[in-house]
Amino acid sequence: MPDPDPFETRIVALTDGRSLEVRLAGPPDGRTLLWHHGTPSAGIPMTDLVTKLAARGIRYVAASRPGYGRSTRMPGRTIADVAADSAALLDALGVERCLVFGESGGGPHVLACAALIPDRVIAATALAAVAPFEAEGLDFLAGMGPENVDEFGAAVAGQAEIQAFLEHELPAYRDVTGAEIAEAFGGLVDEVDRASLTGTYADDVAADVRAGLATGIWGWLDDDLAFVKPWGFALDDMRVPVDLWQGGHDRMVPFAHGEWLGAHVRGPDVRVHLVPEEGHVSLADRRIDEILDGLTGTTGGRT
Repeated sequence: MPDPDPFETRIVALTDGRSLEVRLAGPPDGRTLLWHHGTPSAGIPMTDLVTKLAARGIRYVAASRPGYGRSTRMPGRTIADVAADSAALLDALGVERCLVFGESGGGPHVLACAALIPDRVIAATALAAVAPFEAEGLDFLAGMGPENVDEFGAAVAGQAEIQAFLEHELPAYRDVTGAEIAEAFGGLVDEVDRASLTGTYADDVAADVRAGLATGIWGWLDDDLAFVKPWGFALDDMRVPVDLWQGGHDRMVPFAHGEWLGAHVRGPDVRVHLVPEEGHVSLADRRIDEILDGLTGTTGGRT
């Protein structure tokens, strides 16, 4: 049976005939935070995140990227394509400007919005964002868990190979529960991240993965293909405040990715937070108040 929705879900029509599945939570009259979910998932609100945003008077909005959940697939999409979809979503909601936040596979999409629609973005935060595949001076696969090494290898080999790989992986994730999610991640998490993958947090992560894969692998596949080709925008001309966060225990997106992005994402207000003691999951679990304070301007003077 599908998971019940403890939040509002809408289907937003786009002018090109596609539609986006959108989830909303928190105060309707608050500032908007546009969330970019990881890979694979769908933007199901994390209980703790929504609670902390609401306490700050902020409304959570998340669109499932094309191919995830009930969002229409967009074969061949690039990272840059998310900017136009995000602007169209903001228009549909009657929102002029928003905060932009995301993690993991959502991180590059956060950066795309900051770079390509700066007039719609107040500030942006990317957690554990993967770096460009052909980033000069970065060994992209070094330090990744074996599952991600195999996955990116299949993506580079082409659509047939990554489709076969993901179809093989799908049964382990399609019906995963919170009690099973750490084991499903296997070598992608160490003891630091496993400590966060318990209780409600684990249940929320598992629900998000299930929602993303409810209609198949296509969003996951198109994300992977987008990660290994040019993103479609420059990283060195950010005109909005950007925060980058990266944990040293991260086996999904290694620490070196955060270091590389920290050296190459440039603008008048870019802040880099390298946290050796955190992992991929624990960063968002244990540091969320600090992260949100920086994004929302509670500390640091941002408005």
